[in-house]
Amino acid sequence: MNTNQSPTGVLETKQHFEILDGLRGVAAFAVVIFHFMEWIFTDPSQNFIGHGFLAVDFFFCLSGFVIGYAYDDRITKMGLRKFFMARIIRLHPLVIAGSILGLLAFLFDPFGGHLELYSTGKIILTFICSLFLIPFPVIADRGFNLFSFNAPAWSLFWEYIANIAYAFVLCRTRKNVLIVLTLLSAGGICYVGYSSGNLLGGWSGPTFWDGCARISYSFLAGLLIYRSNWIIKNKLGFGGLIVLLLLAFIMPFSEWNWISEPLVVLLYFPLLISLGAGAVLKPGLKKACIFSGKISYPLYMTHYAVLWMFGNYLTNYKPDTMQLTFVVITSVVLLVGFAYLVMVVYDIPLRNYLNIKRKETLAKQ
Repeated sequence: MNTNQSPTGVLETKQHFEILDGLRGVAAFAVVIFHFMEWIFTDPSQNFIGHGFLAVDFFFCLSGFVIGYAYDDRITKMGLRKFFMARIIRLHPLVIAGSILGLLAFLFDPFGGHLELYSTGKIILTFICSLFLIPFPVIADRGFNLFSFNAPAWSLFWEYIANIAYAFVLCRTRKNVLIVLTLLSAGGICYVGYSSGNLLGGWSGPTFWDGCARISYSFLAGLLIYRSNWIIKNKLGFGGLIVLLLLAFIMPFSEWNWISEPLVVLLYFPLLISLGAGAVLKPGLKKACIFSGKISYPLYMTHYAVLWMFGNYLTNYKPDTMQLTFVVITSVVLLVGFAYLVMVVYDIPLRNYLNIKRKETLAKQ
């Protein structure tokens, strides 16, 4: 473990953690596969990637590390307004895109759905809430998701909450206080695991506060890793760390989930962040890591509209194994391609435009 270099020293060199970027993409891909498989295998113990949902906890931990790395040394100078503008520009264009795609899938699903059960007013209100990340779990046909038109947005809601907490409190929190907060939130993870039997909650109205527990611990742990400089030098490389990350997602689903899942979140994911930050990347894999990192968020925020249609297709047409295999593989490939298209045609140009306007506005003040 590298204990000689301070976080300030790391910031001065502004190294880029390409392997962590790459792992973010692997985790996003795992989420997509998990969402397909949970429709196919209603019994989670039969799902080969039954713990793919834990990728969200990995995202949260990575987010804490990255936010600390990116802003600890400059948030005081930049101020709250600039910080929140930067975060909104980074995150919200795809929140809007995911909401629009989800609405279109809801209105024009060729495989079914129960559009007639909901009034125009409720649909419009649900869409507006989705655009502004206001939880509104009212559509029963969508499992009372917090965001019925784009289910994964629940984690973005908590990401925003974590960013607000960071800006107002955590950016100035001393390390010993941060340790105490992390330990307390670890108790919350253990409680959720014990009371619910797993850590799958957070996405729906009835499990709303499970999401709070999940973001609280993992974000704080990631921030603590950065500030403590718990970076473990190693030679595992990108490939080795992919294997270690995937092991968490393919871990068997069992009656011991209430123990195994908290252990993965509390100990294993922080360890992977430390290893990923200290791993050596082979030059030939740099482009793959960068692409994986860039595509991760667009893929995560645009894929679920197809999943609702897939679920209705599966329920109404009951395809055989060969058809199902073809549909899933084709869908995943097309979703990655579509995410790339959204990224280069919409997300990056819009963020560049908004950043230019933001700088122009600030320059006039």
